[in-house]
Amino acid sequence: MRCCFDMRGFLSYLVLWSLKDKKMNGAEIAKELEKRKGSKPSPGTIYPVLKELKDDGLVSCDDNKEYSLTKKGEKELRGACAVFCRQFYDFYDMRKCCRDDSAGNSD
Repeated sequence: MRCCFDMRGFLSYLVLWSLKDKKMNGAEIAKELEKRKGSKPSPGTIYPVLKELKDDGLVSCDDNKEYSLTKKGEKELRGACAVFCRQFYDFYDMRKCCRDDSAGNSD
């Protein structure tokens, strides 16, 4: 059965979230995303998103090719977090459902 939810719509948000505490290069970002979604995104997925975020002034890239949030990126992330929390206000109920399902109690 095909899953009704994938992470594509959250990729930019997850990249910004991954950069909120420290600088990371593209490979490190990909590894962080792999922890969240179970598969590592390809460079052909990560780098276009990083380029778009850079072009929009949300991230910067230093000489070591490490990305970090700009002030504008921090502001955008705060706004995106507010939207996320509003849309998933019942996150804890969802999480309980996931735990129940992983225990083998699904239909």
